[in-house]
Amino acid sequence: MHGERSIYDSEWLSLVLVDVEIPEGERFEHHVVRFPNHAAGAVIRDPDRGVLLLYRHRFITDTWGWEIPAGRIDPGESPVEAAAREAYEETGWEPGPLQPLIRYQPTNGVSDQSFHIFVTFGPIELIATIAPTTIKPQTKPHSRVSVPRSSRMN
Repeated sequence: MHGERSIYDSEWLSLVLVDVEIPEGERFEHHVVRFPNHAAGAVIRDPDRGVLLLYRHRFITDTWGWEIPAGRIDPGESPVEAAAREAYEETGWEPGPLQPLIRYQPTNGVSDQSFHIFVTFGPIELIATIAPTTIKPQTKPHSRVSVPRSSRMN
């Protein structure tokens, strides 16, 4: 990389144009999305209930889909702390001990975003006083939390 210039910058992301030379020798400009914070998520498996998932609407693609609880790592927070916090904030469930599963860059052709994924195989505890199979967070009307039958693992 020979340099980059900023096109857009916010607290959530930056868009830059980089001057790149690949190993084969070709040089060109490429748009890159830079994220100031990594993200963390949790695969929460309860032996009696299955895998805890959120069914969410994403306006960018205008689609509904199943997701694990995840979000950005706040400044001063470790990835495992963020994964546990996101699980609680998004679902009302508190995961058991979290173990590292994988770290990956889901869109490494256009961004430097990095996800730290953790897994727990212990029981999960419902902290919020809401039904354990369908949680509808008041702050997120576009999502619900469930343990779908197809996600059960033996």
